[in-house]
Amino acid sequence: MHLTFFDLARRINPIVRGWMQYYGAFYRSELHPLLHRINTYLMRWVRKKYRRLRSFKKAHACWNRVTRQYPRLFAQWAWTPEFR
Repeated sequence: MHLTFFDLARRINPIVRGWMQYYGAFYRSELHPLLHRINTYLMRWVRKKYRRLRSFKKAHACWNRVTRQYPRLFAQWAWTPEFR
């Protein structure tokens, strides 16, 4: 399957938004680790998909560039755009 970043966002955003609306109303602090974990999975996906981004340093630079260019691409970036 050849997904782009935009296709992936279109697939997972409704699910993540639902979690953010429901659990965020009651346990927002407990939701942050999950949102960071989703970002970690996205970073891993990017590093596996694009050979030139295999090194963490290059992938991190790409991540920062994408989060600046498309700050609303993924729903969880409204609360946790940075990658730790």
